[in-house]
Amino acid sequence: KPTNNQIASVALMDARSIAATALNQGILTPATEVNVPVETVTFNFNKAVYDNRVYNGYQKADLKSELKFGPNIADWPQINPLATNLLLKFAAVIKDPVTTTDELIPSGETSSYRSNPLKLAEFTLSRKEPAYVDRAKAIWQEEKERLAWLKSPAAVGLSPKLSRLLAMIKAEAKLTLSETELAQATSLGSVIFAVKPGDGSAREQAASCQRVLGGGANIALEYATKRYRSNLVNWGMLPFVVTEAEKDSFAVADYLFIPGIEEALKTGKETFKAYLVKKDRLQEITLSLPQMTEEEREIILTGCLMNYYNSGK
Repeated sequence: KPTNNQIASVALMDARSIAATALNQGILTPATEVNVPVETVTFNFNKAVYDNRVYNGYQKADLKSELKFGPNIADWPQINPLATNLLLKFAAVIKDPVTTTDELIPSGETSSYRSNPLKLAEFTLSRKEPAYVDRAKAIWQEEKERLAWLKSPAAVGLSPKLSRLLAMIKAEAKLTLSETELAQATSLGSVIFAVKPGDGSAREQAASCQRVLGGGANIALEYATKRYRSNLVNWGMLPFVVTEAEKDSFAVADYLFIPGIEEALKTGKETFKAYLVKKDRLQEITLSLPQMTEEEREIILTGCLMNYYNSGK
């Protein structure tokens, strides 16, 4: 053992065997069969070699200098806190009995993009639902336009498409908010329905890739692993559960309006009302968030685990 002042590393043993074989005219020979005289050799360490080539910045940080990212390293995009209401559009509806994490975000060819969240997200559901990424991006673009309108309502008008949709929801759900107030309080995002998602590895990119494309939730009959459900929560996505009777209600391009979701999380509700928006009609459904801990609720309210830590909680 190294603690007994001995070490037998693979590289050292290989070097000794190669040397023994060379000494024995190329005949494969273990080092234990060659008698080599033991000589005491004095070594002199030249520290200047390292001083000239290796930067030692310990306790010498330049706090004014920004980190320089390589060409394939990108920062995480900003993730906003949960809004008062959510309006989610189905970007994928998967009816397979189980959906694996490898189907949600493939391994292999994606590994070189692990330091680039947006490029990695381009592979989301690429083997299972190739149209997912473009659908999610389109919804995320609508949310970016809404946020631009919030910052400068006089200069940027609210999207006519979103305005019509919210007007219909307001009328059908008999909401007391004005259309402008509803648009201010409702964020947009994409949502995936899968019967039993998250089987397999604990790869957190299965959740984070959805989030950076504007994902707001998953809906499932159950989650294949506790780890995948936790990853959804850590990235600020709601792990909704529905009953078997409702699994055939969802279709790509449907919207899901969830009023008062922020307040529901704050008050600890586990079951609440939502509206499935199909063309020009609303269908009331029940969503559940079973066994949510107080910390999990706080993480989703702040937007994601990174925001939660930055908030000092």
